[in-house]
Amino acid sequence: MSTGAAPRATLDGWVRSPFEARGIRHDCYEKGTGPGVVLIPELPGITPEVLGLAEHLVDEGFTVVVPSPFGTPGKESSPGYTLRSVARICVSSEFRAFALDTRRPLTAFLRAVAADLASRTPGRGVGVIGMCFTGGFALAAAVEESVLASVVSQPAAPFPLGAARRSDPGFSEAEMDVLVERAAQPAAPDGSGAGFCALGLRFSEDGNSPRPRFDTIAARLGDAFEVIELDSSPGNAGGFSAHAHSVLTSEVRDVPGHPALAARERVVEFLRHRIS
Repeated sequence: MSTGAAPRATLDGWVRSPFEARGIRHDCYEKGTGPGVVLIPELPGITPEVLGLAEHLVDEGFTVVVPSPFGTPGKESSPGYTLRSVARICVSSEFRAFALDTRRPLTAFLRAVAADLASRTPGRGVGVIGMCFTGGFALAAAVEESVLASVVSQPAAPFPLGAARRSDPGFSEAEMDVLVERAAQPAAPDGSGAGFCALGLRFSEDGNSPRPRFDTIAARLGDAFEVIELDSSPGNAGGFSAHAHSVLTSEVRDVPGHPALAARERVVEFLRHRIS
């Protein structure tokens, strides 16, 4: 089933603006109208596949902001390009790629991006999507109260070297305590649920985004954390390889019934329900 190519797009029509907060400055790309969604790119950066997801969200009626904390926006992914991006984040204090139970400086910047977007878009709040290395950043960003929905796709930070890192959620215990408190808030008057909810996605055989990391998050957030695990075991119905990783970008195919396409549809439904 997993044949053809993933949806792709270019930077045409996206408005680039620098954004600075907490001593960090990065360009952000914006497009669309409607409730706001911050889409944090996966490694190696804002690739055509990441833009394919971003364009889909715009088409679904969201205002989308894509920060560019690493890589060259619009550049094709390649093994060499990915390795260079990984090398950069490994030595950067902004990302703290191997640290356990830590606040990552970039998440403070992302909270400011989310707050700014919430201040000028309709809806009850904003959503944040993180993928790969930035997966857990989507949860850490929800310390900002305007973030009502986080999508945590194949979170890969900290790099899963050793049991402790495989189970680390990718942010600090203090930040987790805030999320637990927010998730326990009573339902809104419109019946839309607790003050904060999250959606997690991964492939079953993905060692770069280990299941214990999801177990840690689920143990703390309970029913506020919905998990979608796509089967990538041998002979799986979706035709995914054992190395399948990028649930919402490179593994998506515009084929009815395709598991990754269905996961993307669930993300859109989740965001629309939570923030509209």
